Amino acid sequence: MNAAAPCQVVVNDEEQHALWPSGSPVPAGWRSTGFSGTEDECTAHIDEVWPDIRPLSLRAAPAERGRR
Repeated sequence: MNAAAPCQVVVNDEEQHALWPSGSPVPAGWRSTGFSGTEDECTAHIDEVWPDIRPLSLRAAPAERGRR
């Protein structure tokens, strides 16, 4: 992706985040978070909002084991 090209942050049901070109249709299984900017801005945003990069199902697994 071109660092100067505008992009947006997208997220899937596993709460995994990714950069996607602004103006391009978001692929199936993903939705826009509403954040857009340069690649650097979007990457910084993802670093802030997604500190634990494990998929949601994996993050939830330890909590499920603790309830049994």
